[in-house]
Amino acid sequence: MTIKKTFIDGLIIFEPTVFEDSRGYFFENYRRQHFRDAGFEIDFVQENESMSQKGSMRGLHLQAPPFAQDKLIRVVRGAVLDVAVDIRKASPTFGQHFAIELNEKNKLSFLVPKGFAHGFYCLEDDTIVNYKCSDYYNRDSEMGLFWGDPALAIKWPDGERIVSEKDKVQPSMANFDSPF
Repeated sequence: MTIKKTFIDGLIIFEPTVFEDSRGYFFENYRRQHFRDAGFEIDFVQENESMSQKGSMRGLHLQAPPFAQDKLIRVVRGAVLDVAVDIRKASPTFGQHFAIELNEKNKLSFLVPKGFAHGFYCLEDDTIVNYKCSDYYNRDSEMGLFWGDPALAIKWPDGERIVSEKDKVQPSMANFDSPF
């Protein structure tokens, strides 16, 4: 497995070693030791999966402390533009984002640690996203940012936007009080 750091401290991309033959392929999606080697001591306690249609927007979401979550995201089927926004007040990259395409072909996993808002845009119908979380979901700790905030300067793909009512009314970065 190859571990790649991004320009934002804490955001990590894991590229698996894929073994292919006439039967198909095999790869390790997650190995705790790889995380430890990268300096992360994460105990994942919950795994979630979503299926979405092309044009679906999910996010930008986070859980506030004490239920903050590290997330390890991977696309099982289809493709997404996955985005993480740094909301750590003391970070030199506060308010900046990193975007990456995750898809069933590249098999990448993206680690989004505590202190980031996370979301994605579905590029294909019937896209399945799987993600591990380091803490349990807590409704009272749920927070978010408006995905379309011009101040974030996220270049979402053109096309239809299927957005939940909750995500339509999330605050802009200017009106967001980060708990990190």
